[in-house]
Amino acid sequence: MPDQPAAKPTKQLYQLLADDTDGRACKDIPDEVCTALPNNYLLLLCSQCCTALADLLANPKTILTWLLTSLGTPASFIAWLVPLRESGSMLPQLMIGAYVRRFAKRKAFLVLGSVLQASSLLGMALVALWLEGRQAGVAILILLACFSLARGLNSVAQKDVLGKTVPKGRRGRLSGLATSVSGVITAIISLWLLQQDSHHSWFYAGFLLAAALLWFGASALFSAIREQAGASDGGVNAMQAAWQNVRKLKTDKVLRNFIFCRGLLLSSALVQPFVVLLAQQQNNSHQTLMLLLLASSVAGAVSASLWGKAADRSSKQVLQLAAVFTFLGCVLPIVYLPAAENSWFYPLLFVWLNISHAGVRLGRKTYLVDIATGNQRTEYVALSNSLMGVLLLLVGAIAALFAAWSVTAVLCFFALLSLLAICFTFRLSAT
Repeated sequence: MPDQPAAKPTKQLYQLLADDTDGRACKDIPDEVCTALPNNYLLLLCSQCCTALADLLANPKTILTWLLTSLGTPASFIAWLVPLRESGSMLPQLMIGAYVRRFAKRKAFLVLGSVLQASSLLGMALVALWLEGRQAGVAILILLACFSLARGLNSVAQKDVLGKTVPKGRRGRLSGLATSVSGVITAIISLWLLQQDSHHSWFYAGFLLAAALLWFGASALFSAIREQAGASDGGVNAMQAAWQNVRKLKTDKVLRNFIFCRGLLLSSALVQPFVVLLAQQQNNSHQTLMLLLLASSVAGAVSASLWGKAADRSSKQVLQLAAVFTFLGCVLPIVYLPAAENSWFYPLLFVWLNISHAGVRLGRKTYLVDIATGNQRTEYVALSNSLMGVLLLLVGAIAALFAAWSVTAVLCFFALLSLLAICFTFRLSAT
């Protein structure tokens, strides 16, 4: 059955949000989908707003870290939160890509992945209410692993569905708008909750429940997308392709230095949960958590455009500066302990680290695009992501061992990685 043209209000809203007034929006998507473009665009925008907001409300660096500490879970469990969240979605994504692409229509995988993620978050909310200590830590990590596996499914399918339903020149704007909207909503929620007073476990479970409901809502929105059948052959197992290209590390010095640098800069993300832990030890109130949540939702988004402009001039210099920022963020709470007594120290430090991490992300993405051309980019990305997935687990395991000793030892470990990253950035080739 052919797609029905979008209603006039829907079309007008789409033209306003997508800045599409040239009448040639459907240049690289099937003609059969063109009439459904306004509806599909708004459905994808709303679904991405839901998922982006859900990610902020169930952020491992803030909400899950705070929750586990509140439940009396040892710090070694916290060291696994970010590695499981990131590598769990990265490695399966590479392995299941070929399977998903055997199907002509793929929005069903979006729906399935969303429901599985919602179910995992719902399970975490129940853990927050019923379990404590190590039992809570084990349960949260298992559910987080399930969440990440489902996320890998979503990531593969969403790229395909987006490519078939939204034309070039509109996709980046859609994702950027969704990120901005979710960040503003999170900031408003954080400011409102700053005025509230609660120390009960249901307060933290409420974040996870809200995130679960948002993922259920996203699944409903995904199911309403009108998707035409596409190609279902030629799928390649990206994991196998990545490992077949490992030999490039021996011959390609530029790529090798980049991967070493990117691996060392994992510290910009992995150190953040331990800053949250220190903040909680200083002031175990929900107001502190809200300040940290506000910092994570605003700092990266505000600094992203500045880092982006700088990366256009020199992505190598952005990586150098971001590495220095990360090093300072790891060292400050170690060497300047008197400042840590100030209630604003850790929230401001968290802002600093989120700005640093935004610089690392934009710098490495831009640098990778700059050093590769054509199909080489696909090979570089596949190899880099595969190795980062493994390194995340390795570095997470080492951090967990240090965390069993002391949080200061973890900060020293990440400071050392950041210092080495600074050194490696000077070995990067100019772009």
